[in-house]
Amino acid sequence: MNRLTVGAVAAVVVAVVAFTLIFPRFSGGGEKASGVINAQTAPEQNDRRLAVRAMVMEPQTFENRISSTGTVVADESVSLQSEVAGRVTGIFFTEGELVEAGRLLVKINDADLQAELRRAEYRRNLAEIRERRVASLIERNATAQQEYDVALNELNVVKADIDLINARIAQTEIRAPFDGIIGLRAISPGSYITPATYITEIQKVNRVKVDFSVPERFSGMITQGQSFRFNRQGSENTYNGEVYAIQPRIEPNTRTLRLRGIANNDDNVLLPGAFVEVNLALRAIDAALMAPSEAIIPEMGGQSVYLYRNGKAERRSVEIGIRTDQRVHITDGVVSGDTLLTTGMLQLRPGMDVRIAEIRSSAQ
Repeated sequence: MNRLTVGAVAAVVVAVVAFTLIFPRFSGGGEKASGVINAQTAPEQNDRRLAVRAMVMEPQTFENRISSTGTVVADESVSLQSEVAGRVTGIFFTEGELVEAGRLLVKINDADLQAELRRAEYRRNLAEIRERRVASLIERNATAQQEYDVALNELNVVKADIDLINARIAQTEIRAPFDGIIGLRAISPGSYITPATYITEIQKVNRVKVDFSVPERFSGMITQGQSFRFNRQGSENTYNGEVYAIQPRIEPNTRTLRLRGIANNDDNVLLPGAFVEVNLALRAIDAALMAPSEAIIPEMGGQSVYLYRNGKAERRSVEIGIRTDQRVHITDGVVSGDTLLTTGMLQLRPGMDVRIAEIRSSAQ
């Protein structure tokens, strides 16, 4: 290859490199093109106003509810035990069955009492005959009144003895005190039991009680007849109850108020001792203005918030009412339609220029 050819090739290479370096300046590509795109977003990037989120205050119905945990309690419950010692001669129930009030459940040996009863009845018969005989003599003035008084007294004493024996016989019969479901029995026929012996238990569960507690600060908002809802573990069903009893004192150890509700249990699915989650409605407020808790700024003697006014932050003192975990009821200082700033509380200052990056309604 001669010198002329080599020179021509070199010139072509130099021209190509120069074109590659110079062409982007005219085509708008490369870094200059990127600079144009960024320049389009420069106004937003150069906006030094604080970006905040806001909420338009709109009235809504607010139902103040508190959550608690409770325990299901039988409407009536009793452990059956004997009043006297003796040997069991009969068991007249099946475990888990529904029994009616007054039904005989367990019988204890009363042979000695039955014998005493028969003897007392013989004595009563004799005393009645003597009382009638003396009474006829009194009618004929054949005896003194004192004789009749003695005969009548003897008859009354025998009758009292019979009543006493019958009462002791009744103590050998264990009967259902109310309609309910019998539990598991702990004795067998022939067992010797005493008043300390546990026999079984009976639960009345066609309706149940629910015991739960609420913090002391809510004590003035609860009244008898107030409704509540509750759920039991392992079930998606929600049950309704009603407060029917309020403990007349605050528990000093927990600073809580004990409540007892009542609820229907027609299907017997709520068992005594079950753990439940209780949701109690305290009261409903119409046209309430609710703000998120983080928007409330505590200050000396009260609270305040920041409102959006013509592109600036305006500090406003407010009065608050009921507070929940996430929201606060503003009772004064804010009206419907105000735009409440909900972020940037630490950076905001009165009169500061702000830019709303996101806005929503308080009713959402």
